[in-house]
Amino acid sequence: MSTISLLKKSAQIVLEKRNLTNVTARVALVLDISGSMRRLYKNGTVQKVVERILAVASQFDDDGSLDVWVYDNEFSRLKPVTEADFEGYVDQYILNNSLIHKFGRNDEPPVMEDIIEKYTVEDPSSDPAFIVFINDGGCKRTIKKPVVSSSNKPLFWQFVGIGDSNFEVLKNLDEMEGRFIDNANFFHIKDVEAISDDELYSLLLNEFPEWLKEAKEKRVIQ
Repeated sequence: MSTISLLKKSAQIVLEKRNLTNVTARVALVLDISGSMRRLYKNGTVQKVVERILAVASQFDDDGSLDVWVYDNEFSRLKPVTEADFEGYVDQYILNNSLIHKFGRNDEPPVMEDIIEKYTVEDPSSDPAFIVFINDGGCKRTIKKPVVSSSNKPLFWQFVGIGDSNFEVLKNLDEMEGRFIDNANFFHIKDVEAISDDELYSLLLNEFPEWLKEAKEKRVIQ
C-alpha cells in the first residue's frame, strides 16, 4: 500500500470519529517559508507535511486537490497538488522555483488576504474552505484584521505551530474579540516528524466540526 493510501486510511478513521465523512470542503495549505524554516524544507519534512494534508483534502474535496500558498515577507499561490503529482512537489514547485521568494522574514496578513480573496471573490462556493496554516513562530499581531474580517465568511483557519518559537499571538486566538463566529483554532507541535498520523489528524479536525455547526446555524454556510 502506498504512503498516500496509508495516510488516507488514517484520515478516514478520524473523519468517521468526528462525523465528517459526508462533509465537502475545499482544503488549503499555507506554508511558512521564512528563514527559520530552511532546514525543514531541505530535509524533506515540509514534503511530508504536504502529503499528510493532501490525504485530508482527498477526503473532503470533490476533485481531491489541495490548494497551496507559501509565504515569508512575500507570498505565492502555487499549483494545487493532487495524488497524481505530489511526489517531489516541494522540490519541483517550491525549492527549485526561482519565482518564489524564500527564507526571508514572516508576514502573515498579505497571504491571508489573498486566501480570502480567492475563496470569497474569485472562486466563491457553497462549500466551506478548511485552511491549514503552518507557522514556526513570530506570527504578526496584525493577523487579527483578516481573522476578524473573515469571521462571517465560509472560511475556517486551523493554525499549526511547529518548533520551539514564540506562539503568543496564535495562543490568544480564542480570546480575539469582534468576530461573527469563532473561525480559528491553534495547536502546537514541537516535532512534526514525531507526531503520529492519527494524532495529527485528530488535532487538525478537533474544532472544525463545531465551526461547521455554528456556521450552519448562523447561515455562513448552507
